Amino acid sequence: MSWDWDYAWDIVPDLWDGMKVALEATVYGYLIALALGLVLALARRNKHRWISLPIALLSELIRATPLLVQLFFMFYLLPEIGIRWEPLTVGAVTLGIHYATYTSEVYRSGIDNVPVGQWEAATALNLPRRRVWTSVILPQAVPRVIPALGNYLIAMFKDTPQLIAITVVEVFSTARELNSETFRTLEPFTMAGLFYLVVALVMSGVLRLVERRFGRVRST
Repeated sequence: MSWDWDYAWDIVPDLWDGMKVALEATVYGYLIALALGLVLALARRNKHRWISLPIALLSELIRATPLLVQLFFMFYLLPEIGIRWEPLTVGAVTLGIHYATYTSEVYRSGIDNVPVGQWEAATALNLPRRRVWTSVILPQAVPRVIPALGNYLIAMFKDTPQLIAITVVEVFSTARELNSETFRTLEPFTMAGLFYLVVALVMSGVLRLVERRFGRVRST
């Protein structure tokens, strides 16, 4: 099969529409993962076992099952309990919950790496516990784990083709539809791959800038 440049350029708008869906799922899913992951990390450090143990078990359960299974579970379970979301919303929420279990471990490692002296100094100043976390511990812990958190952003973006399982039409499923309509394989999947490559490279560049920025803040 020979490469058809005219056809390749013609399908760019369709693939870009699919890419916007993939990016939307990634952005919302990542925000959920960052926020929920921090909540899970703090809950797992709770001294009360009736809080930390169920959270730990739930996190292990989610991490031990494939994302595809969780997508199906959420897609078919939510309507059964009266929650009716658009497939894209279900996909973003599921991605966020799935990756929250990983980001929680990253947060935990960052918190554990804060020097003990910082805890002792904050305690000696009689700061309220909430102030200790928001003003002392988290501002030091989070910059330490930004590279690892950034890796999960790119990993989540590369997992968006799995949303095709719950009828979300993103860039990969768009390429597949184009393939089924025209029986041309080379251009749709090659262009879709280039879309993923370019966006992932842009994400990597932005993440490096963020890492440098927070690296300078930490060193000052």
